[in-house]
Amino acid sequence: MKIKKMKLTKWGLIAAVMLMVTACKNKSDQQQAVFFDKSGMDTTVKPGDNFFLYANGKWLKNAKIPAAETGWGSFYVLRDKNEANIHQILDYAAAHDDTAGSINQKVGDLFKSGMDTAAIEKLGYDPVKPQLAKIAGVKDYKDLVKLAADGFKTGDGFLLGFYISPDDRISTKNAAHFDQTGLNLPNRDYYFKTDSASKKILDGYVKYIAKLFTLTGVDAATAAKKAAGILKLETAIAASHLTPVQLRDPVKNYNKFTFADFQKQVPDIDLTDAFNRMGLKTDTVLVGQPGYYKALDGLLKSQPIEVWKDKATFEALSGASTYLSKAFRDAHFDFFGKVLNGQKQQRDRWKLMSEDIDNGLGELLGQLYVQKYFPPDAKKRMLDLVNNLQAVYKERIEKLDWMSAETKKRALEKLAAFTKKIGYPDKWKKYDDVQISKDAYYQNEQSIAAHNYREMIKKVGKPVDRSEWGMTPPTIDAYSNPLFNEIVFPAGILQFPFFDKDADDAINYGAIGVVIGHEMTHGFDDQGRQYDKDGNLKDWWTKEDAAKFKARVKVLIDQYSQFTILGNLHVNGELTQGENLADVGGCMIAYQAFKNTPEGKSDTKIDGFTPDQRFFLSLTKVWQSKIRDESARMRISVDPHSPPMYRVNGPFSNMPEFYKAFNVKPGDKMYRPDSLRVKVW
Repeated sequence: MKIKKMKLTKWGLIAAVMLMVTACKNKSDQQQAVFFDKSGMDTTVKPGDNFFLYANGKWLKNAKIPAAETGWGSFYVLRDKNEANIHQILDYAAAHDDTAGSINQKVGDLFKSGMDTAAIEKLGYDPVKPQLAKIAGVKDYKDLVKLAADGFKTGDGFLLGFYISPDDRISTKNAAHFDQTGLNLPNRDYYFKTDSASKKILDGYVKYIAKLFTLTGVDAATAAKKAAGILKLETAIAASHLTPVQLRDPVKNYNKFTFADFQKQVPDIDLTDAFNRMGLKTDTVLVGQPGYYKALDGLLKSQPIEVWKDKATFEALSGASTYLSKAFRDAHFDFFGKVLNGQKQQRDRWKLMSEDIDNGLGELLGQLYVQKYFPPDAKKRMLDLVNNLQAVYKERIEKLDWMSAETKKRALEKLAAFTKKIGYPDKWKKYDDVQISKDAYYQNEQSIAAHNYREMIKKVGKPVDRSEWGMTPPTIDAYSNPLFNEIVFPAGILQFPFFDKDADDAINYGAIGVVIGHEMTHGFDDQGRQYDKDGNLKDWWTKEDAAKFKARVKVLIDQYSQFTILGNLHVNGELTQGENLADVGGCMIAYQAFKNTPEGKSDTKIDGFTPDQRFFLSLTKVWQSKIRDESARMRISVDPHSPPMYRVNGPFSNMPEFYKAFNVKPGDKMYRPDSLRVKVW
């Protein structure tokens, strides 16, 4: 089941942000602490040629990616530390036979049930057999639609990309959304690329489909035939999907229909019956990509029902595979882990369960997490830092030479209206209807899925609760949500290398300061700028200012489109423009805020580096990472963030302050003439 709660713009794949800023320690304390490890530098590289390699080159040459990981570096180390902390919480909860229904009981018993692989092994794929029996009983496409709609209440819905979220143009009211769906590869492009690497992925996908069928007793030849049919069907579905770049346009992806008009789009799908089965009562819907639903209406009739049933069977098995016996878990890992991401072996079971419990019972686990790992004064200290960056952003908008007074006034109103969420929610979600047993892992997951759907479906047509969070407190990430006009920093990310209370301001502003500025800039990136101060999709720009903005962002798109990885794979400058703009803006805002501090105004060196140099080196520590080729190849196709190297070199190459700090001159590879530097926010 797909539940898309909000339109979130995240800091990164695994993470990013911070905690609090404190007064600088005295010079002797600073001298004793090492917050940038010089041993990883490659000083044979000129800073102005490739700053990422200058700061991290020796580390990159020597770093070894653990077999169970897709990459290694600062984010991965922080994630491991965070998972170890969560593990302590889970071990404690599992060891204490608490009152039925308590936080410890639910969190602890879910952990125990997931760790009991012997019990899971005995069941094989029995837990999913009832769903497979329902699929086997389907006689025609009308039965298939009924089954798809029925399944939403138990987490087994398909065909319809349904979720409840605020109406983009009326952000105070929740609405029913329907987006494109039906694919199991990362996006539509995977079905049409013909290069050798893409062909390897398609071949691996077909083998994975066939493997799941053989695990249920289907002979190899029949399984291969079913897999080929499923790939052909999904390729036809993929042809109806918008591209990742097209999905960035919030106006193009906002299509409001009355119920009757949506029914006209899909005349052969009985929406009245489907909505009744889903428990959905509404007279209007938002359809993100109508082309998918028109295509679905035709494909349901034109494609053999047996192929549709095969696809439904495969998706039921694949969706449940990580909750089933080892053979199914291994098959899932062999494709999604090895083929797509290059992992050599699976991660430890307790690590997978830590992630699973955070996903399923996040605000129960979150209460235990913040009690143990998030000190009471952290919110205030973090808020002080956010306010400092917000004040600098205000100054920068006021001084923009390309924006009219009219648009500038509205931009400042939006900036002032930011909601800032730090650490954890002010009120916690309840999971009273979730039943968790220590010896029923699959049933536990079903209970959570059913709870999530009940919680979601109650929202349709109701006022939006802006106190809700789109991430859990232990999450190592941050986000901007344009519908709420908010920036959010969960407790899980408020750790080094993003913040350390003993670090000097250059280190903290170069890391957490940049991330705060990054999230603020998302409110004014190519997507965020189209939402007003109240979170409504509304054009508040003059035509002239909008044209100037696009022209300036075109400079950024062109710059990043020249960056490559793995020899010849180019960064998609259009797909990554929002994150790149946030990276550039975040660096510039954080640097200006840093210059307001005593250290920023001084020239005292620490570890041989000036304050400005330490500011720029700090961000390279955050992005210090080495990624497997397979994972890097996938990310460049689907991830709106640029590869780590360019999240350093890209922004810095647009900052004259960086040029001055490291004596970058014309002729250096990172040098960009003033006319080609990105100047937006």
